[in-house]
Amino acid sequence: MKILVTGSTKGIGKAIAEKFLSKNHQVIGMDIEESSIINKNYRHIKEDICSDKLPEISNIDILINNAGVQNSKDDIDVNLKGTINITEKYGIQPNIKSIIFMASASATTGAEFPYYVASKGGIVSYMKYVALEIAKYGATSNSISAGVVCTELNKHIIENSKLYEAVLNETLLNKWADPEEIAELTYYMTIENKSITGQDILIDNGEFLKSNFIW
Repeated sequence: MKILVTGSTKGIGKAIAEKFLSKNHQVIGMDIEESSIINKNYRHIKEDICSDKLPEISNIDILINNAGVQNSKDDIDVNLKGTINITEKYGIQPNIKSIIFMASASATTGAEFPYYVASKGGIVSYMKYVALEIAKYGATSNSISAGVVCTELNKHIIENSKLYEAVLNETLLNKWADPEEIAELTYYMTIENKSITGQDILIDNGEFLKSNFIW
């Protein structure tokens, strides 16, 4: 199948691209940075997802909307408007089989930076709209809402032992997810899954359920 992954140069996006490549799919990565992935089935496009001059790419089977920013003045423009821009261009078309949106656990909890939370909450709502739009093609649309993931974005926390311990204690399983776990879930939701659509999948090591009952 032909897979388009945005934000494919590092972290979750790179793990997803590599997962599909390991299964011999054709992967197109799109990012504002150059890619280090070297594979005969990989093609890289250096482009901003907010661009009004996106290249023509025909017959995309699976679209993975992963690109995004955090706690910047561009959270709404990139995370929400850019994702809509990409999806309207490549996702809502007869050949599509599945679309995944990378939302965030904070879309449910609200516990993060204001514009980031708003952008991710908007993604979950837009995902449901897309599910309605592509159902006529027999295609699925879902979002993945991860809690904290061990990526370069969170390096400042991981390298601070006290801060890292504090945030781990906010999860039931006392750990964070790895990018490869998100990639595995993405692969299942797009390739194996046939009946789940319009759903936001929470993967947060039990952070949402963590509570202290004092009587």
